Amino acid sequence: MAKLNSVFHWRYGHLLMLLLLPCAGSADSSRAEMDWENYWPSDETDAIFDSINDGELTFLDGPPENKVHHHHNKLIIQQDSLQSGWVGLQQCHEHLDVFRQVQIVYRESRIRKLRIREFSNIGTAQVEGHTVQLTDVKPGASICLEAESKVLTKQKDGSYVLKNGPFMRKFFDGYFPMRVTLDVKLPPDLTFTGIDPPQQKGFEVVENNHHLHLDAWFEGKLVTRIQLKNVN
Repeated sequence: MAKLNSVFHWRYGHLLMLLLLPCAGSADSSRAEMDWENYWPSDETDAIFDSINDGELTFLDGPPENKVHHHHNKLIIQQDSLQSGWVGLQQCHEHLDVFRQVQIVYRESRIRKLRIREFSNIGTAQVEGHTVQLTDVKPGASICLEAESKVLTKQKDGSYVLKNGPFMRKFFDGYFPMRVTLDVKLPPDLTFTGIDPPQQKGFEVVENNHHLHLDAWFEGKLVTRIQLKNVN
């Protein structure tokens, strides 16, 4: 099989995640090279390519048969977040795909105080600036991070929008299924008023006592825009 000049990459709200093979030391995906014949187990290659969806955002009726990448964010909005736009972020990735080198790259202007809380089934993990460098990612790997992220924007009418995304698990022009869960803790004087896209099958939205929970199973590219306003 011919070598392909590309890499898997996943985008999650505040971050771009590049999965790189050995010797692909640069984050420039256009120059990273992969030998698929030697990398993918031969009995899985067809199943991997068959699972790719080349369409737009599609919510799934239920979980896929096999475990998929689960990306969870917990956002904590403090009172001072209403002025600064910075919110507390606790982020975990579970069921990571097996690769030998992984680079998680955050948007530099929207991330600060980045640190690793814990990880498992990963050889090494370390923060370098606005990136997290991983090596030897094994089956069942997971990692949890903590930071502050600038994702809250005040609107002209005094309301707020909490934007997350795009979340995606992309391969060339197609997408693999994934799960995203999001928990948002609101301050007492802020209330939830709406969300885009709207709640539907495969996308659950639950509000309860200054807490918002989202659970999405999907393929494609997901961007969420949560509308909030002051109760006074």
